[in-house]
Amino acid sequence: MAALTLLLLTAIICSSLTENPSNVSPPNIIIMLMDDMGWGDLGVFGQPSKETPNLDAMAAEGMLFPNFYAANPLCSPSRAALLTGRLPVRNGFYTTNAHARNAYTPQEIVGGIPEDEILLPQMLKKSGYVSKIVGKWHLGHRPQYLPLENGFDEWFGAPNCHFGPYRSNHSRPNIPVYNNSEMVGRYYEEFVIDRETGESNFTQMLLKEGLEFIQRQTKAQRPFFLYWAADSTHAPVYASKGFLGKSQRGRYGDVVMELDDSVGQILSSLRTLGIENNTFVFFTSDNGAALTSGPHESGSNGPFLCGKETTFEGGMREPAIAWWPGRITKATVSFQLASVMDLFTTSLALADISPPDNRTLDGLDLTPVLLSSSNKVLDRPIFYYRGNEMMAVRLGQYKAHYWTWSNSWNEFKSGINFCPGEEVPGVTTHDQTEHTLQPILFHLGQDPGEKYPISVLSKEYSDVLSRISAVVEQHKNTLVPGIPQLNMCDMAVMNWAPAGCEKLGKCLKVPKSESWKCSWPH
Repeated sequence: MAALTLLLLTAIICSSLTENPSNVSPPNIIIMLMDDMGWGDLGVFGQPSKETPNLDAMAAEGMLFPNFYAANPLCSPSRAALLTGRLPVRNGFYTTNAHARNAYTPQEIVGGIPEDEILLPQMLKKSGYVSKIVGKWHLGHRPQYLPLENGFDEWFGAPNCHFGPYRSNHSRPNIPVYNNSEMVGRYYEEFVIDRETGESNFTQMLLKEGLEFIQRQTKAQRPFFLYWAADSTHAPVYASKGFLGKSQRGRYGDVVMELDDSVGQILSSLRTLGIENNTFVFFTSDNGAALTSGPHESGSNGPFLCGKETTFEGGMREPAIAWWPGRITKATVSFQLASVMDLFTTSLALADISPPDNRTLDGLDLTPVLLSSSNKVLDRPIFYYRGNEMMAVRLGQYKAHYWTWSNSWNEFKSGINFCPGEEVPGVTTHDQTEHTLQPILFHLGQDPGEKYPISVLSKEYSDVLSRISAVVEQHKNTLVPGIPQLNMCDMAVMNWAPAGCEKLGKCLKVPKSESWKCSWPH
């Protein structure tokens, strides 16, 4: 009898230990995406002013990714890639109006995220996640393209960049700020940004919205996805009064200090609520620092060549930190080649959700890297696209340029410079230059600044190029481009009369519709 009792007790214990994993709450997910922040803007990446103590501490408690990339050197395509796990050339966030042109979603754009794309918050619903975006959307501002129509449950922020102010005869409207599905004001009107002083309290509003959402979902015991997309490091940069004048780096540094403080408050909140061990947090940026806005309103890309708008390293290599106490080994550095698109696939893996099986994903599941202490590295290429053209490919330490272009001579002579003080003859070309028959090859470990091409006569060149060529051939042979969404513009689709404008008396007269092909100069 005693033996039978022991057997039953053992069975009960074993049953409790092997309880269905579906009853275990999946981790909360927080993705912090900065705007035009450069690789070299963080102290942990060598910024000499050392003004990012919270991000540096986040790296000390988590995993640093020195080889992390945006999917595009411009905002909208990079954000679309993050939320779909797919290259912009696949998800439609590119233009065919001209060769190799960067395109995004200004107010006059007609298109937006295609209906047949599946976004991360839509997938996370399968595991009961509540999702909120706080900050900049930039995947289209017409009603069908907004966040709540694409899987998010909540939103506080704006659909476009905070360009402005626009006042004279309402030739174009100021950008609206939304609370969920209705506007609650406009930039430079209800949501003040002082262009002269750089003062704005908007980052503090975004911080409050993020903290409140975390607290509310924790109390409800529901897994959550917070996409915290502050945009204050995008020109015109802004910071709240308490941070202005604090940085050694000027106004841009003030902005970085405020964002660093915000990150610190969010991580502290997770600890206070006791959910830090069940929350995966990832910090990165949408593209490289906009050097053409410098020196007062742009960041640093560290040792890398050029900046935003280009497919040189400074345009697409990003600061990146993963944090998950108790799961990610603290103070680790992973040299994994990784991409913002990996956040889609990795988040699904963390939520125990199978990826959609009816489409090609470009993002990898990084959980074997994140949750291993063995310095595991997955073999994969990085493709550098500019519009509809694959400009370069990285494989291991090597990068091959198939096309080079910084910007046109006309733009350059007018003062628009994406590579100030960094001209490399034959590399930072002002004409679109094809190198398909003989790509320019760099060893990024030895030459992160892409200044010393490997000799085409060397055995190293031929050996490396044969490996990269096979990867490029496979990619191009299997690529099915999406329908381009960033070709057409129309003044009538601007933010004249967004939902909720009637309640505020903020509706503006919509002009006659006259569409045209958008002009993308670079």
